[in-house]
Amino acid sequence: MSDRPPTLAQPLRGPSAGRFAAYLGLFAVGLVVGAAGSLVQAAWFPGGLLLALVGAAGAFVGGAWLTGGRAGAVAGAAGWMLSVILLTASRPEGDFLFAAGVGSYAYLLGGMAVAVICATLVPAPRAGGRSVRLGE
Repeated sequence: MSDRPPTLAQPLRGPSAGRFAAYLGLFAVGLVVGAAGSLVQAAWFPGGLLLALVGAAGAFVGGAWLTGGRAGAVAGAAGWMLSVILLTASRPEGDFLFAAGVGSYAYLLGGMAVAVICATLVPAPRAGGRSVRLGE
C-alpha cells in the first residue's frame, strides 16, 4: 500500500502562470472565432452558419482537450460571447454587423447552445488515469 493520500484528500493545486496563459490564449481564440463566425454566417447563409457553429464547437472542445478540463471550453466560450455581444451593438453612425434575420439569431442562439453543450459534456479528466470499471 502506498503512503500517498487518496485523490480526493489531496490539496488543490494553485493556478500556474502557464495555465493562466493557456486560458488567456483560449479566450483570445474565442474572440477571433466569434468575430470570424459573425462574418461567415452572413456571407454564405446556410453553409456559412453551419461552418461558423462547427468552428465555434471545435474551438470550445479543443480548449477543453488542451487544458484537460471544462475550464478550457468555458474560457473559449467566454471570449466568443464577449465578441458576439460587442458586435451586436450598433454604432452611432447606424452601422451594424448582425442584421435582424433568421441567420443572425440562429448564430447567436446556436452558438450559446453549442458553448453550453461543449462546456458541460466534455468528459472531466480522471485522477490517476485508471479505469473506472471495477474488474480492471
